[in-house]
Amino acid sequence: MSRRQQTLQVKIPYQKSSGALHLLVDSTGIKMLGEGEWKTKKHGAEYRRQWRKVHLGIDAETLQIRAIEVTDNRQGDAQIIDANSG
Repeated sequence: MSRRQQTLQVKIPYQKSSGALHLLVDSTGIKMLGEGEWKTKKHGAEYRRQWRKVHLGIDAETLQIRAIEVTDNRQGDAQIIDANSG
């Protein structure tokens, strides 16, 4: 997934809101298997976890997803909003 994520293009169909757009923003973390993690897990050695964050922007009226951004675990919601609002 992480290799393909860099080139994966997802098209989200656009549906206009009836009024002003109220965007709800939230994120969740997902754990990714790191390179060789299965081997270290099998042999009992300590392993490193790799995390990604999925940031979602949801239309409050229609509950449709309006924006998706996948980042490393160091990015906060405010940073993503600032980067995509201008």
